[in-house]
Order: sequence, then C-alpha cells, then structure tokens
Amino acid sequence: MNPVAAGRVSGDTRLSEKAGQFTESVIREMTRLALAHNAVNLSQGFPDFGAPEEIKAAARDAITRDINQYAITWGAKSLRNAIAEKFQLTQGLTIDPEREITVCCGSTEAMMAAMMAIINPGDEVVVFEPFYENYGPDAILSGASPRFVRLRAPDWSFDAEELARAFSNKTKAIILNTPNNPTGKVFSRAEMETIRDLCVRHNSFLITDEIYEHMLYDGAKHISAATIEGLRERTITINALSKTYSVTGWRVGWAIAPPEVTSAIRKVHDFLTVGAAAPLQEAGAIALRFPDSYYEQLAGDYLERRDRLLGILGDAGFKCFTPRGAYYIMTDISAFGFANDVDFARYLVKEIGVAAVPGSSFYHNPADGAQQLRFTFCKKETTLAEASRRLARLRRK
Repeated sequence: MNPVAAGRVSGDTRLSEKAGQFTESVIREMTRLALAHNAVNLSQGFPDFGAPEEIKAAARDAITRDINQYAITWGAKSLRNAIAEKFQLTQGLTIDPEREITVCCGSTEAMMAAMMAIINPGDEVVVFEPFYENYGPDAILSGASPRFVRLRAPDWSFDAEELARAFSNKTKAIILNTPNNPTGKVFSRAEMETIRDLCVRHNSFLITDEIYEHMLYDGAKHISAATIEGLRERTITINALSKTYSVTGWRVGWAIAPPEVTSAIRKVHDFLTVGAAAPLQEAGAIALRFPDSYYEQLAGDYLERRDRLLGILGDAGFKCFTPRGAYYIMTDISAFGFANDVDFARYLVKEIGVAAVPGSSFYHNPADGAQQLRFTFCKKETTLAEASRRLARLRRK
C-alpha cells in the first residue's frame, strides 16, 4: 500500500505513464475503510471537532456580503496582507504581499504549483523519509526524480553524509516538512543549517511545508527555513489554514517565495485552479489575526491529546515514538506478530474497529515501514475513549 509504485505503468498506452507510477492516497483509502467498517478513524489527519466560531462566522458573513465571485487569482488582498503580517509577527521576516505570496487551493496545490514552477525534466528532488505521501507523486507529476534520505527512529535524525550524497548537479530542490508528518520531528537550527549549506553548494531550492507550525510540545521551537541566513532567496514556504484552524475541508493554502519564483508559481497556479474560495479567504484573514492565546491554547489542547493517545497505544502494546510536533504518532507493531503493516492495519479496522495508516505508505521501499503504523490524535475525547475501549481487545502474539 505504497503511493509511489516505481516503474508501474498502465497496460493502456493511451494513459499517462506518470499516473501509473503511484496509487491513490493510502491515507484516504483508510478513511474509506473506516467508514465501511464503522471504525474509529485515527488514520486521516482531520479534526472531528468544530472549527473556531469566529472563523465560521466570518465565512458566513463574507457569503452574506456577496463575496462569492473570483478573488484576485493569486489571493485576496486581505488574506495576503494577513499572511504577511503573521509571518512578520511570528518569524520576524518582512514579506511583500504583492510580490511574494500566492494563495492556492490548500497546501497540496501550493506544493504542486511550486514544484511545477521550478522543475525541468531530468531534475531531482531530495525527500526525507518517512514522508507525507504526496511528496513522491508531486515530484513525479512535476517531472522530477525523487532521491530519498532516511530519518531514523527513535529521534528521526538524518545522516549528514547520506544527505550530502543525495545532492548532485541535478538537484533542483529538497522538500522539508517541519514539524513533520508522519514522525512529529521538529528540525533543529543546526539541521537546517546543514541543509542550507547543501542548497547553497548545489544552487538548489528548499521547499518547506510548515503547516503544523503551531503544534509543538516538550519545549520544541519551530524555525521557519526562510529565516535561516542564506536561505531567504532560495526558500519556498508552504502553509495553509487547514490544521491550525481546524478547517481541512476549506482548501485555502499559500506559498511564500522570492518575487521571481512567485511569478512562476502564480502562472502555474492560475492554470491549475484559478483561485481558492473567495469567502473562505476573507475568513482566513480574520483567523490569521487571532491573538497569541489562541495558539497557546491550541498547543496545550494537542499536548493533552498526544499524551492521552500515547497512553492508549502503550497500554494496547504498541511501541510509540513520542512526537515533538504535529498531531501524529508513529508506532512499532512488531510485538503483535503480523507479517506486515498492511495486514495488521486491515485486521485493526475490520476486527478491532480502529483505523490507522500503514507505515509502508511513508517509505519509498515498503519494507522499511512494514512494522510501523501511524495514528492521529486530532480527535475529541469521546473518540479517543472509544478507540481505547476497542484497542483493549488487542492481544500481542
């Protein structure tokens, strides 16, 4: 169940070979299985609790005020201004909302538009693994070849020499996700400076996905890559409303990049989707100006949920890798004696009634994740309590 199936091509020669190199999303497949088996869904990372009332009211108000037609293709001015203001407040970096921000249909499109804007056939993109499952297909669709570098448990560190070997004169970009999905790793300044040195040496871009920036635990600090000396002019920063404001279905995201890169991203974005939903952009401008207390409460609430699920999974027999960011827990399932993660995930959803994501979907070589599952804790207490009740039926072999 790995989304990147290298070398697989369709038997129908009329179809794109690119589309034959990966499968549909494994994460979203697990949600479909959860629905089919009435299972508790701890697989897909969407909250099952309500979004803040202020942001919902702002969306309703925008619709009532008839902000229902196209916004400016690269984003409503109110939202771009709010993005720039928030980046200045949280990261101390001044961004030009007129020349350096492109609002897209979620961070997924922002990533795709960014890659298509910089990639040429024959280019390579470095990807840390385990990786969010979109990154491999994104590279393939944009015409690049992915080069994978391992993050190793329990702290999900990388080998600087292995990373250096992954770079070459073909390396157009490296993708960095911090805080990281699926591991919860928060990259340190020293690690990012190592990445910076390689990007400078090989004249490569850094595409950084920072969508979990406010979900930090145990003293972890988020460092936005663009703030690292030497990276400002080669970094494309991806973010969205989805996770921080519990509106994953709104699909409003953005890319921040230097003006020349932004110009290319905007052209690609224009012909991919034209623009994100206009009333939701207006609501996003309100959300991005929430006070510091909102983000402090968010992190505190997720810390409680993290610790709750760590306890549930530990009691059920899983070996957990404690995340310092985001809202996922990677686990080792070897104590249960199943041949692989896919068999165990299907057993869990069908027989136990709990859905998780097979670890193999986060690796280029499925065998590397064959004894891992990922769970998410962006759920209500009642959901976690029901998961606890069901997982208590598990027996280690």
